[in-house]
Amino acid sequence: MAKRAGTLATLTAPMWEWAATKYQAAVGAELRKYGLRYDDLLDPMMNMDVERAMTRVPQNVLDDRNARLKRAMDLSMKHVYLSKDLQKQQTPFLPYLTPTLLEVESENEERKAIGAAIPYERNIP
Repeated sequence: MAKRAGTLATLTAPMWEWAATKYQAAVGAELRKYGLRYDDLLDPMMNMDVERAMTRVPQNVLDDRNARLKRAMDLSMKHVYLSKDLQKQQTPFLPYLTPTLLEVESENEERKAIGAAIPYERNIP
């Protein structure tokens, strides 16, 4: 049975890779329309690790993030997109928060492994 499952996974892997590539292209196109980056979609109100990571990045990076979010909300309210030449300049998958977020998550895993207390509690209303 395990061999059959491995064979099935081998046969369907190219299809999943193709679908993942197409999905990433579609997401990138939507982010470019508003001038956003993928990391801009991470919500510090719902994930305390994101909030913690945001305290570790430089202030100018946070200012750029806030400016992108404000511009995207403004464009969305006006029902318009960025111009085509500005869309071509966008880099939607350039991470600025993900490396720090991975560092915070690994620190939390290390604390959990040694039995130490976490520095904050997750109380979401």
